[in-house]
Amino acid sequence: MRVVVTGGTGFLGRALVGALAGRGAEAVVVTRDPSRAGFPPGARGIGWDGLATALDGADAVVNLAGETIAQRWTTAAKSRIVGSRAQAAERVGAALRAAKSPPAVLVNASAVGFYGSRGDEELTEESPSGSGFLAETTLAWERAAREAVPDDVRLVLLRTGVVLDAAEGALARMLLPFRLGLGGPLGSGRQWMPWIHRDDLVALLLAALDDARYEGPVNGTAPGPVPMRVFAAALGRVLRRPAFAPAPAFAIRAAMGEMAALVLDGQRALPAKALALGFRFRFPDLEQALRDLLAPDRG
Repeated sequence: MRVVVTGGTGFLGRALVGALAGRGAEAVVVTRDPSRAGFPPGARGIGWDGLATALDGADAVVNLAGETIAQRWTTAAKSRIVGSRAQAAERVGAALRAAKSPPAVLVNASAVGFYGSRGDEELTEESPSGSGFLAETTLAWERAAREAVPDDVRLVLLRTGVVLDAAEGALARMLLPFRLGLGGPLGSGRQWMPWIHRDDLVALLLAALDDARYEGPVNGTAPGPVPMRVFAAALGRVLRRPAFAPAPAFAIRAAMGEMAALVLDGQRALPAKALALGFRFRFPDLEQALRDLLAPDRG
């Protein structure tokens, strides 16, 4: 099996490429500078100019490319964030149409930010889009992918939640204050956190590649989203540290600007489609997931 991965040098991309290589698949990573990126055995890097050639005869393509949203949302940054995602989808679509033997499936990254901030409302793949910059960005991202992909290529829109990993991402940034005994919920603590263990998200990606029943939007979240205060308490228990020092919303907004929506807003997103298709989460329970990721911290 040959899988082409754009954005394969990022946090999620590296985990996916490693998993593909681990099961004997050939992973072709599209990156701006393939000479600078290290790849596991069975994987190789190419530049964007080689995308069409790589897709010809490939089995699948995964598009994870796009500028990070973890930056202050100035007008220029917003334009880059939206534009980079739309452009990547358009380039993948053009390469698919140019290939004589294109892949059967495109898995295109999206996010549960699609739903906006909806309080306690349970959100499935059938729920409409919300409002705000994150919702507008993911809506534009998905629209670009839908418009770019040829009709005969199965399209999966993977709406990821907060991906838990000890080395990178949101959890990694929370660890230091918790280890210092200064951890606690962010903002009100009532906002929902649609989390997922890194390994479960990679497994869901692989399932979407393999199983033709996966099509359209798929929520990449664990079946048990929790409010932020519950997440903070669970992290405190796993690290054996107090978790009673909340970070006030006004301070977070002062430090992060509009980007504070990333941590102050939330979505009670449920993986309805994955569960209906029989996907089995290795880590459906939050504390179990945290203990798996942070076992060395115990004691």
